[in-house]
Amino acid sequence: MSRPDIELVIFDCDGVLVDSEPIANRVFAEQLSLAGFPFTTAEAMQYLKGRSLVGCLDWLAAHFGRLPPAEFVDTLQRATFAAYRTGLRTVEGIEGALAAIRQPICVASNSDPVKLQLTLSLGGLLARFQGRMFSASEVPNGKPAPDLFLHAAATLQTPPAACLVVEDSPHGVAAAVAAGMRVFGYAGSDHADPEALAALGALVFRRMADLPELIAKDRG
Repeated sequence: MSRPDIELVIFDCDGVLVDSEPIANRVFAEQLSLAGFPFTTAEAMQYLKGRSLVGCLDWLAAHFGRLPPAEFVDTLQRATFAAYRTGLRTVEGIEGALAAIRQPICVASNSDPVKLQLTLSLGGLLARFQGRMFSASEVPNGKPAPDLFLHAAATLQTPPAACLVVEDSPHGVAAAVAAGMRVFGYAGSDHADPEALAALGALVFRRMADLPELIAKDRG
């Protein structure tokens, strides 16, 4: 049985629309180390990338046997936002790709709404997604659970099988697959793991400029 044509393209934000992952994970590692939890940027990229903040804290509690201090989340957010304001850039080629995609688009991110709005605003992409932004704070479980993608699809009245997700993390790809959606794995960054994305079921691509054509060729 053939699949329906794509009616909605759902974008992850961090690492797909804006090149925030190196900044966020560097700051996360720095703040953890300052709080007495020795951690490196490489470890943050390996273990925390793609998780919601709640998921990160759960992982840290399991790994260290304790949680960071109560003020850690506020301190982390202030430091991360300050770093974004001085260094955040969009993913190369994303503006042209968004302009060329014919289907409706939205963004579904494990970030909280404040961070999501800030990163899209700093990247000059907020207007494209205004009214079509979905955060893990709106659902019981963030990625890798399918809840967020299913929530976005239901809100925009699109069957999951007619949705395409664009992700860069294994957690995001797993969430899309669990939601019954097609998924493209962006592997154009230095920290990408194309083998992991492909193993989970993503069609891997490396240039955002290629995305509109890939979508156009993906017929049911």
